[in-house]
Amino acid sequence: MAVKDILDRAVIDLDMDADDKQSAIKHLSGLLYKAGYISNMDGYVKDVYVREREGITGIGNHVAIPHGKSDSVQKVGIAIGKTRQMIEWESYDEQPVNYIFLFAVPADNENAKVHLRLLAELAAKLGNDNTMKKLEVCSGFEELAEAFA
Repeated sequence: MAVKDILDRAVIDLDMDADDKQSAIKHLSGLLYKAGYISNMDGYVKDVYVREREGITGIGNHVAIPHGKSDSVQKVGIAIGKTRQMIEWESYDEQPVNYIFLFAVPADNENAKVHLRLLAELAAKLGNDNTMKKLEVCSGFEELAEAFA
């Protein structure tokens, strides 16, 4: 399973109206819920915040990768949001973010391994200047998918 294989138009919002971290996580969690990735939005959001308290999820270059293993997750997925403006987020480069990649990962061990592989692949892609240039200008699903091809 690769990042490009699990991109789902239903859980991507590249014109997201979020003013802060909480509204971004809530909005993306709502997309995951509506698309059937999670069964309990409140439980999932709570599990995401448990992980947020453990360490920084802003990886730099205006990107955050919040995630958390949760019993509320029905299937592995990534909700992706691009905010209209930069929002404050704890980040290694101490800069705000406008791209959020919210992982939905079941709590079992097998899916934890899948999550780690996807997270490593995503981090590598986002560390690539070409990928970041494509993401900066993308406005639709096809362009986003192309950035991860």
